[in-house]
Amino acid sequence: MRKPILSFLGGVMILAAAGQAVMLMDGLSRLTAHAEPSELMAGCTDVPEAVALAETLRERALRIDRYMQDMDRRKAEIAFAEKQLTERLVELRKLKQQIAQGRQGQDHAQTEDIARLIAVYDQMKPEQSAMVLSNLPPDFAAQILARVQPETGARIMAAVEPGHAAVLTSYMGALRAAGK
Repeated sequence: MRKPILSFLGGVMILAAAGQAVMLMDGLSRLTAHAEPSELMAGCTDVPEAVALAETLRERALRIDRYMQDMDRRKAEIAFAEKQLTERLVELRKLKQQIAQGRQGQDHAQTEDIARLIAVYDQMKPEQSAMVLSNLPPDFAAQILARVQPETGARIMAAVEPGHAAVLTSYMGALRAAGK
């Protein structure tokens, strides 16, 4: 006996909800503002309070319509700006990727150039290398000395004058401490 009653009550509730939905949909059209005088004012033009109220309501309706138009315009502007920003972001990401690829190529080429330069210093006589390195900036000379073969580096350092060798040694220590 309980199941038929529950089914009946459920059906009644569904019908009531459907009726509310229909009334709500119809009610949305009643909620829109109309700036035109309604038929109700046709016979009330001799009552000043009713005329003033109708005019106030008409002005409010006009303001609301202008506000809604302004809001629609702003939404369109925001959507347009958002689209432009998204396109610009995509462009910037592509450029960033191209720059990163270019840097990788440059780093690779620079590494190869340094490797060739170090090979040249490995093949030179220590006295000749010492003369050339003495004329280079100390940080660059230290990078070269740190990368040549240890035996070759030792012979070059022995050929460099002691004051300059001390400077190069300090730069080489700083490079090792920095992990390069």
